[in-house]
Amino acid sequence: MQPLEIWGGANMWVLAGLCFLGTFVWRAIGAAIAAHIDPEGGIFQWLNCVAYAMLAGLIARILLLPIGILADTPTFDRAVAMAAGFTLFVVLRRHVFAATLMAFAVMLLLTSLRSYGVLG
Repeated sequence: MQPLEIWGGANMWVLAGLCFLGTFVWRAIGAAIAAHIDPEGGIFQWLNCVAYAMLAGLIARILLLPIGILADTPTFDRAVAMAAGFTLFVVLRRHVFAATLMAFAVMLLLTSLRSYGVLG
């Protein structure tokens, strides 16, 4: 017997409906209390700091202890890409998406230059 055969032929629709309800409930609760939350309050400032700290930790992990195919790239390339992304992040006053795209573009450029033999 398959795991979802318990519910009969409509098992996937039931499962999709339960998943929808499970996420909808939390969204509805969030929407209901959002008007009563001060975005400049201490809790949100703390959450913002935690989010940036997690991002910084992830970036440091990628730079210093990469895994997978990124481990085959030179540390210098990763550091230059990170520095370019951070510079744009500061220049554009904390625009994370633009900084991420910049870091990706620099990493892609350096990797391409190395594969064509332009960089040693």
